[in-house]
Amino acid sequence: MSITENSKDSQVSMVFNHLMEFGSISDVEAYAEYGIRRLSARIWDLRHKFDLNIISTPESGKNRFGKKINYTRYTLGGTA
Repeated sequence: MSITENSKDSQVSMVFNHLMEFGSISDVEAYAEYGIRRLSARIWDLRHKFDLNIISTPESGKNRFGKKINYTRYTLGGTA
């Protein structure tokens, strides 16, 4: 199965291309750059439908109000 440009798969393709170009992505980046609101679902697709090894790393930061937030950064680790 190849990564295609069809409906949901177009989001999968955008996430895959981002990972290939930049090496990692967070949900904030996915929403800001591509309008993707369910990054974890697209990561699931890449892991299970395309057999990619994507590493999840918990990170923390501050939101625009200065409050601490937790999020996940996904990094392309190669094929599983």
